[in-house]
Formats: sequence, C-alpha cells, structure tokens
Amino acid sequence: MLRTVRNVAIIAILAVPIAFMPGGGNAAAAVLVTLGMAFLASLAVAARQIYRENRLTFDSLPDDQRGVLFVAIGVIVLMIAGAGKMLGGGGLSAVIWVTLTACAVIAIIGVWMRAHTY
Repeated sequence: MLRTVRNVAIIAILAVPIAFMPGGGNAAAAVLVTLGMAFLASLAVAARQIYRENRLTFDSLPDDQRGVLFVAIGVIVLMIAGAGKMLGGGGLSAVIWVTLTACAVIAIIGVWMRAHTY
C-alpha cells in the first residue's frame, strides 16, 4: 500500500510542472511525440527482425503473393501515418481508414495462409 502511495506521489510531482508552468502543454506534447516515435521505431525493429528470421519464407513466395504482402504492409504504414487526419474528422474518412486497414490485414492473413499450406 505504501509503495502505491509513493508511486502516485511521484506521478503527481511530475505532473505539477506540466499543469501549472507556462509552456507545460508544449512539454507534454513533446514527450508524447517522443514516446510515439519510440513506439514506431520499436515496431520497425520488430518488423526487421521478423523479416530476417523468415527471409527464406519471403523469398520462396511467388511474385504475386510477395507483391500483395508488400503492398498490404505499405497500406498499413500509410494508414498509421494518416491516422490522425483520417480518424480525427470522423465520417467517410474514418470508414475508408478502417476499410483499407481491414483489407490490408486480410491480405496479409491470406498470404500467410497460402504460404503455410502444402
């Protein structure tokens, strides 16, 4: 219990400058952008590692399936990059975003299933 109270107090002490100092909102935005970039970088490192571990599988795919896989990955990357604008407005752009993302995921699953059937 004491440990939890201590952790909450540390978070509160760190939040005070952001809440009450001038420019605190900008500092919070900078921290969020930094965390977002670190998350995307970790996704890129994970994707690179997956590619290196499965290079033979990727190279043994037929050209059309490899093309579908790389286009689907590209669509997902573009949807991540445009998520703020497409999802922020709502309406038709949000529906298009969800549809394109779902189609890309379905394409990746289809390629994976075809690659793992004998």
